[in-house]
Amino acid sequence: MSMNSDVMAAYPARYYATLSKPCAWYDMWIFSSTDGLPAASTLFAMTADQWAAKGGNTGTKSMAVENGQLVDYTPPVVPISLATQASTALASARTYIYNNYGILNEVTPDAWVTYIKALMAISDGTDTTSTVLPTQPTD
Repeated sequence: MSMNSDVMAAYPARYYATLSKPCAWYDMWIFSSTDGLPAASTLFAMTADQWAAKGGNTGTKSMAVENGQLVDYTPPVVPISLATQASTALASARTYIYNNYGILNEVTPDAWVTYIKALMAISDGTDTTSTVLPTQPTD
């Protein structure tokens, strides 16, 4: 496969990566025109060895360009908000309470009621001062 002369003129290298994290890949030899392609000056030109190391045309290795080098990319860990954690814990606690007390028509222990109310307050945003979830009762 050979590349169109317009593409060859605009992209002196065959392989490119975007500067986004993670980067997207371009094998310019598959394009018949430059329409819709980013300018070569906004891309990182790759060697054939770098292209092969990322897995070639079928590789989906997550990489990024940092300090002029192509490196493995690990996305940052996105912290889960306390409200979301509380909502998840609340659903679990409600199931536990129903399965252990509700279906038996028994009174829910005060420790569980307090726990559920604390989770509800964090989950719905009325508690804006907590920084960690309350400790789940042991029964």
